[in-house]
Amino acid sequence: MSDAITPNPWHTLRRHTPARIGLGRAGVSQPTVAHLAFQLAHAQARDAVHRELDQVALAAALNEAGLETLDLHSAAADRAAYLQRPDLGRRLDDRSTAVLSSLDAQQQPDLALVVADGLSALAIERHAVRFVEALRPLLADGWRWSPVAIVRQARVAIGDPIGQALGAKLVVVLIGERPGLSSPDSMGVYVTWAPRPGRVDAERNCISNVRPEGLAPATAAARLAWLLQEARARQVTGVALKDESVEVAPAVETREPFRLDRR
Repeated sequence: MSDAITPNPWHTLRRHTPARIGLGRAGVSQPTVAHLAFQLAHAQARDAVHRELDQVALAAALNEAGLETLDLHSAAADRAAYLQRPDLGRRLDDRSTAVLSSLDAQQQPDLALVVADGLSALAIERHAVRFVEALRPLLADGWRWSPVAIVRQARVAIGDPIGQALGAKLVVVLIGERPGLSSPDSMGVYVTWAPRPGRVDAERNCISNVRPEGLAPATAAARLAWLLQEARARQVTGVALKDESVEVAPAVETREPFRLDRR
């Protein structure tokens, strides 16, 4: 008796992509395994969107790596407000504004690093620390860093008021990207020269899909280091700065991703 499931002859291509190809069929329908896998991926994406960032664990991991941190929050009071009001995620709440006002902006650091939950706190928890650890030695000479700002309920533009308040020449925002059905933990990296409120997306450079199955954190860090060096030299980012870096690290990492609960 023949197997009830007819495999797609293209199923060998599945070794090369996480996309849902070559799933086979059972009669006129998808096999049960493929259907259940789709439902699982959808649930993982939804969970990633609603997951709360563990700020305490993230700060501890960054402190352990030798970096000071700031605990900040957007004007979105909770996750529901964040999802319904994107504009609130681009602004700081009063407490965070007061925290930044108490710091000395006259030091004018070269780089302000912002780590934000965005639409996937899972991405930040898995990849942000490893990314920062890979970036630091690439910017070891001649770069002054401000304390790392950890911001909850934040959008990309939250980096602009933070960078301005810190007097930074450049701001880098690490943020969880909108989850896909095969990528609930994708991290984005946004770079802006002379940050200030009112900057638009055309004035930023973006490195996306940072995760072991996409652009490996070490590769993304090398690409960011090149962009930062060029941005400081040319005093521009965005459409005026094209990424002409050469990859110096493998595109895929095979080891397990960094997790805040790995201990």
